[in-house]
Amino acid sequence: MESELTPGIEGKKQIVVTAGKTATAFGSGTVEVFATPAMIALMEQTAMESVEKFLSEGFVTVGTEVSVKHFKATLPGKMVSCNSKLIQSEGNKLVFEVSATDEAGMIGKGTHTRYIVDKQIFIDNIKDK
Repeated sequence: MESELTPGIEGKKQIVVTAGKTATAFGSGTVEVFATPAMIALMEQTAMESVEKFLSEGFVTVGTEVSVKHFKATLPGKMVSCNSKLIQSEGNKLVFEVSATDEAGMIGKGTHTRYIVDKQIFIDNIKDK
């Protein structure tokens, strides 16, 4: 089924910025605005969910690299939309273009890399360490 993972697969996810998604809540800052770690998590989740239906049973994707810029603050209560697009698929390596916008426009963008793994083998390998 992984053969269906061709560039162009897109994902979209929307959230409302809550107090739990602010920089103060994450400990990444002292201002009550959408946290960069929360934005990155949203980008990873959007990319992950966009390809789940194409994976064989027992396989998942794991994130390994994020390179994004967060260049605009978003206040709690505002909607944030994230888009992902698979731009590269080589073996088990997947590279996504990711972006996030709020009601006023673009707030962040970059790339995210994930790898397709057999979930049980992945867990077993961690236990052996």
